[in-house]
Amino acid sequence: MKTISDFLQMKKNGEKIVMLTAYDYPSARLAEEAGIDIVLVGDSLGMVVLGYDSTVPVTMADMIHHSRAARRGAKGTFMLTDMPYLTFQISPAQAMENAARLVQEGGCEGVKIEGGEEIAPQVRALVKAGIPVCAHIGLTPQSATALSGYKVQGRTAEAATKLLHDAVALEEAGAFMIVLECIPAQVAELISTRLSIPTIGIGGGAACDGQVLVFHDTLGLFERFVPKFVKQFETLGVKARDALSVYADEVRSGTFPDAAHSFSMNEEQLQKIYGDVQG
Repeated sequence: MKTISDFLQMKKNGEKIVMLTAYDYPSARLAEEAGIDIVLVGDSLGMVVLGYDSTVPVTMADMIHHSRAARRGAKGTFMLTDMPYLTFQISPAQAMENAARLVQEGGCEGVKIEGGEEIAPQVRALVKAGIPVCAHIGLTPQSATALSGYKVQGRTAEAATKLLHDAVALEEAGAFMIVLECIPAQVAELISTRLSIPTIGIGGGAACDGQVLVFHDTLGLFERFVPKFVKQFETLGVKARDALSVYADEVRSGTFPDAAHSFSMNEEQLQKIYGDVQG
C-alpha cells in the first residue's frame, strides 16, 4: 500500500498519481488488481448507485456502509472516504467526531472534504488528531446549488485567485493532497506549481499531479449524463443491456436453462422416486 510519503515523493519525481472512485467490493477489487494508487469512496455514490439527484442526501451511514465494502475489496490500497454534506462544516468538533467514525468503522486511511479557506480549522483539527485529509476545491458538488449548478469554476481572474488562495490555505492547514474539480487547466497548473502537495484533477487538465474518475464513468456504466472531463474507456453499459435483453429472450422462449445449465439425478434414484409416487 502506498503512503502519504509516497504520494509526496511521486509529485517531486513527476510521477502521476492514479485515483479511482469506487463504491463497493467488486469495483474496489478491480481497482486494486488494476494497480490504482488510491481508491476514493465518494459521496457521488448518491447519484451513481443510489439514484439521488445530488450528493446532499447521502448520510454517514451510507458512507460507512460503502467504505466497509470497498475496504474488503481493496485491502492493500490507500483508501479515502468523502465526508458527506453537513458532517464537517459546522465545527472542528463535529468534523472530528464524524471523521473518526469513517476511519474506525469504515476502514479508510483518510477523509476528503469539500471547501476552501473556510474549512481550514477543520482540516487543522483532523490532521492534529492524526487523520489524513484530502481537500477538494473548484466545483464542490455538495454546494453546487450555491455555485449556480454544475459549472466550471475559476474562469475569472478574481475567481482563480480565490482558488489559489484557498489551495494555499488548505495546504498550510495540513492537507496532504487536494482535488481540483472543473477548473480551467491553466488555473490548475498554476495551483499545482504553487503547492508542494499533490493535486488530483477531475476536469482540471493534464498539469495536475494525478487524475481521478468514477469507476462507472470510466467503464460507461453511468449514462444519466457524461461530463466533458469524462473519458469512457469502455462502454459496458450498452453491452450489459444487450446481454440482459438476450437473457430475457431466452427465458421467455424456453431456451434457457438448457441441459448444460441444469443439474441431473442418478437414474436409479429417480426410478425409486417414481416407484414411491406410483405406489
